[in-house]
Amino acid sequence: MKVSARLSNYRVSARKARLLADQIRGKGVEEALVILDLSSKRFAQPLAKLVRSALANAEEKNSREHAGIDIDNLVVDRILVDQGPSMWRIRPRAQGRATWLQRKSSHVQIVLSEE
Repeated sequence: MKVSARLSNYRVSARKARLLADQIRGKGVEEALVILDLSSKRFAQPLAKLVRSALANAEEKNSREHAGIDIDNLVVDRILVDQGPSMWRIRPRAQGRATWLQRKSSHVQIVLSEE
């Protein structure tokens, strides 16, 4: 049985988010949460919240449908980080010039499954 959770339009670049996603892919849920809690990256806290959300979805699905999901044996089966929409901003520079800044965002989808 698979359960998923999704985080959309979070203001971090997909490249930085993939660094953490690669660390927890294939790990157990408890081990993934430990890795994220000990990480110094800024995106570690929202990603840990997303893992906990997927875990809560599994518990809710288990109690509602009597699916027989063993919560202790859940692993991070898939985690996808895609690029979201970018915001363009203008930054003033010297001598009346301006440069464009691109503020990137990303979409993250996590899928938990039993071992």
